[in-house]
Amino acid sequence: MRVSCLQEHLAKGLSIVGRAVSHRSTLPVLGNILLKADRGRLRLSATNLEIGIHCWVGAKVEDEGAITVPARLLTDFVNTLPPERIDLNLVVRTQSLNLRCVRYEANIKGIDASEFPMIPTVEANGMVELEPTGLRRMINQVAFAAATDESRPTLAGVNASFRDRLFTLAATDGYRLSVRETQLDQPVSEPVSVIIPARSMMELARIIGQLPEREEEEEAAVQVAFTPAGNQTLFHMPNVDLISQLIEGTFPDYTVIIPKTYTTRATLDTNAFLKAVRVASLFARDGSNIVQLQVTPSDGGAAPPARGTVTLTATSADLGDNVSEMDALVEGTGIEIAFSAKYLADVLSVIGTEQVVLETEGPTSPGVLRPVGAGREIFTHVIMPMRPH
Repeated sequence: MRVSCLQEHLAKGLSIVGRAVSHRSTLPVLGNILLKADRGRLRLSATNLEIGIHCWVGAKVEDEGAITVPARLLTDFVNTLPPERIDLNLVVRTQSLNLRCVRYEANIKGIDASEFPMIPTVEANGMVELEPTGLRRMINQVAFAAATDESRPTLAGVNASFRDRLFTLAATDGYRLSVRETQLDQPVSEPVSVIIPARSMMELARIIGQLPEREEEEEAAVQVAFTPAGNQTLFHMPNVDLISQLIEGTFPDYTVIIPKTYTTRATLDTNAFLKAVRVASLFARDGSNIVQLQVTPSDGGAAPPARGTVTLTATSADLGDNVSEMDALVEGTGIEIAFSAKYLADVLSVIGTEQVVLETEGPTSPGVLRPVGAGREIFTHVIMPMRPH
């Protein structure tokens, strides 16, 4: 293998695939990155057996070939090089990779490419195409609500479903639920519902954020496909493929969790609400991270919704207390309800609209937050209430 490419292109490719490298595996090759030169490009690949990433780097290929080398050493070395041309040469006899960049040279010992696990590639005819910016926003609004422990594997994933023209992502950890829907430009040929690890979805969002912006959205569309065995999903982007294992099992019927009615509804400024929650969390974090909300409708007897207030209170036995008051449009009866400050901050950070609606049926009922004016993008977040001290 004899290949030349620019340092900045190789460094970016390594940063994209690097997150898929396994650092704890008993298989040494999983701590390596596969470099393969063929068809006039250099392909970088990494996998931890749950997620795999291919990234193609523009290069001048003189001789084809492949080698795997330790990911950390290769990445650190390339990142320290000047932004010049790098020449890569595989020394087959010693299974090492020689790298030259102006006055810098290194030889990195590798493992034969034949020992690297096979990672599927995406076929050109993906099942459906998704607009990347919108998909990234959907993932950011949902994946954080998935469970972080593996005791219930299905809750550590994001339920992705395609039905007719509707694409839905949902995640829950048992204490909160995030559901995001959007309309597809083209209907799918048949309905599909799968559970994708939340880590894989967050990695997909990260990669989308690193992709170069394109003038034509069609060129940058994310193609989604599934392997014939039905145990993996594949996302194809410009010069990048992400392949993820699917989680077996049945995702909970989250539609029964979402309240259909409310007795109290408050519309607030999202940024003001988020700032008040963050201030309150300074006092709440030493306890159970509980913030008390008091929704007070107007006394003027105006037709609903009318101007009212929402007051946030947090108390620490050791530090003191905090009270923040916000203007709101309030419909229904006044109420006092307690939530986790962290859970409120998490969802308010990704609402994406200037105003947010909070609905509830009572102090022991779930709270429902929705963005105001999100168009055809439907976002629903449910938080279970907490018992104040």
